[in-house]
Amino acid sequence: MASTEFSWNNPNNQNVLLEIKGDKLKLSDDVLISNIRWFITFRWILIAALVFFEILMLSASNTLAQLGISEQQKWPIAIIIVLIVANIAYLFALDHCKSSKYNSPSINLWVQIIVDLICLSVVVHYIGSTSTPVSFFYVLHIALACIFFSTRESLYVTILVCFMDSIVIIIDNFLITQAPLSALINSQFLSESARKDGALTWMFFLDILFLVVWYVVSRLSLIVRAHERHLVDAYRQINQAQVEKDQYALLITHQLKSPLDAIRSKINLIKEGYLGETTPEVSTALEQMDLRAKNMSSLILDLLRLERLKDTCLDTAVFEPIEIQSTLQKCIEKLTPVASSKNVTLNLSIENFICKVIPDQLEILIENIITNAITYSHENTSVEISSRVDRNNLHANITITDHGIGIEDKDLPNIFNEYFYSPRVALHNKATSGIGLSIVKIAAENNQLRIKVVSEPGAGTTFTIIFSAIELPLATGISTSINSINTYLS
Repeated sequence: MASTEFSWNNPNNQNVLLEIKGDKLKLSDDVLISNIRWFITFRWILIAALVFFEILMLSASNTLAQLGISEQQKWPIAIIIVLIVANIAYLFALDHCKSSKYNSPSINLWVQIIVDLICLSVVVHYIGSTSTPVSFFYVLHIALACIFFSTRESLYVTILVCFMDSIVIIIDNFLITQAPLSALINSQFLSESARKDGALTWMFFLDILFLVVWYVVSRLSLIVRAHERHLVDAYRQINQAQVEKDQYALLITHQLKSPLDAIRSKINLIKEGYLGETTPEVSTALEQMDLRAKNMSSLILDLLRLERLKDTCLDTAVFEPIEIQSTLQKCIEKLTPVASSKNVTLNLSIENFICKVIPDQLEILIENIITNAITYSHENTSVEISSRVDRNNLHANITITDHGIGIEDKDLPNIFNEYFYSPRVALHNKATSGIGLSIVKIAAENNQLRIKVVSEPGAGTTFTIIFSAIELPLATGISTSINSINTYLS
């Protein structure tokens, strides 16, 4: 027995990795926002580490003094307060302020980098700009700027880094004598003469290093973005080709519908004897022709329905609250003749709930699944249709179970692909078009539903439609249970 759960995000809501604006390729706002949140989380971790360091300094200052780490002034507390306030401001701008010219993900990132660089410069000043390797943490901001900004903007960040580090080195070595955090690190450079002689060399070396890092990382970033641009262009071309193909198929389908209806109309006139008597051989041929025409007509209707669902714009689609009981009953009443023709009994058990959906699309979704269950059931079996509600979490599901040919494990992941059907399905139903479950997929996608499929070849298949947000009707204790749809209709 195989089980797979299908969940689809509508393409209109999918995050785009890259956006092309003019001739420039930049990361999309969705990607920038996700990374802004990651930076904020990382900054909370850094704040927690600084708080832990302060607690350690207060509780074990003597031990740390023996290791050469002296107690600092209040600058770590000031850094902690600045980072906390900045993090809260970033989150507020992201979640509660409307996007505008002065409040965009790019501006948010720029502010974060500037504030972080200022805080890092304070740390470099107090820990030791030339006596410790803490200045190399500037490289992180250069690399991030190369990834998230354009080449020119990342160069601005690099120049800002060089300027801040140079200012810190000049202040530390020529204006203020600042003892580093630890006297154990590079203590040979702590003498007055050595510090002043090496400060300019150290500053020059770091500035060259920062520029080299910017050049290398920005070149790599440009190469990656060029490849990404080619992928974006190819993706657009594929989408355009798909749209043109669908439009052509839709045009051909419309052109076939009218002559096919005319053919069926003539066949029915001949069958009914309006054009004279026919021989048994001719009647048999007419029956076969009518069956083929009927199957072709069903295929055309499915294609038209599929294209209509694809073209549904969720920005204008009307989501309405409906009671699932009435929807299920309507579907069952429509499909009862189909089930009776195959000697399949429909057993219905309803626990009512209210869901907000596109009503006609939900009906199409349920009808197609039940139709498939009837079509691929063995004769003289039943199809169980039930709805269940989780009142604690306000979740619900509709389960449709047949006792038919089932789906093989290798075919299960592909059942919602357009025009897909396995050889076993074709043997059982020669009129299959492979479109029915594609319609189910599009309707589920438009209504933001998930579908779980459990199947065992030769034993049957269960489709479970999962509703993640529902409401309970006023009479929450009432549910309808029906053992047989025939009993219900009588």
